[in-house]
Amino acid sequence: MTDREFRLAYVPGVTPAKWVDIWAERVPEVPLTLVSVAAAEVVKLLHDGGADAGFVRLPVDREGLSVIPLYVETTVVVVPKDHMVAAADEVTVADLADDEVFRPMDDTLEWTALPGLPAFTRPETTAEAIRLVAAGAGLLLVPQSLARLYHRKDLTYRPVVETPQSQIGLAWPTKATTELVEDFIGIVRGRTVNSSRGRTPAPAQGKTRKQPRTPAPDGSGRRGAQTSRGRKGRRPR
Repeated sequence: MTDREFRLAYVPGVTPAKWVDIWAERVPEVPLTLVSVAAAEVVKLLHDGGADAGFVRLPVDREGLSVIPLYVETTVVVVPKDHMVAAADEVTVADLADDEVFRPMDDTLEWTALPGLPAFTRPETTAEAIRLVAAGAGLLLVPQSLARLYHRKDLTYRPVVETPQSQIGLAWPTKATTELVEDFIGIVRGRTVNSSRGRTPAPAQGKTRKQPRTPAPDGSGRRGAQTSRGRKGRRPR
């Protein structure tokens, strides 16, 4: 038994299940505790020691943190199912020019110019913005994982080309790069259990021992070379 644990924070939209399962297989003696946290609060949580590592939405303030970028998400527009956009496979920013678009206070996308027309309000959360979209008050652009997280039967979403995208990364306090953090980094990076930085590297293979030579019949340690005419030596007269 151990009193150690590994605390892993994750922001909305990130699904850490596959990495948690690998952890349970490789490090069964150390329980992994998941900590759900808002995207705007995860960095403070890491600095305050509330988690050993965390999945974050980039960019974040990297001061005091080590960060590994992982994957980029598609940006989608969330619309009512009867909206004209729902008939397309993907849309452009120009397609949204006449629609009001919400930008919630917890928006994770970095916009230089928000598509469409400014909505009448800025909702506090993405979840609240989703409810306003369902009420027909406007549209919402979010990373695809958030559209899935807040899925409703009366809404759908379509990819939007040429828009900012959200990237997920793994972050941890640089001064707290523990063995457990290294273990989790290895899992996220896809290292095998036998890799050089895994917990349980394969045992080193010893050098193959040479088989002792069979001593010659005369005890000299040599055997005469065989030829098609028999052993080397003088032929009998």
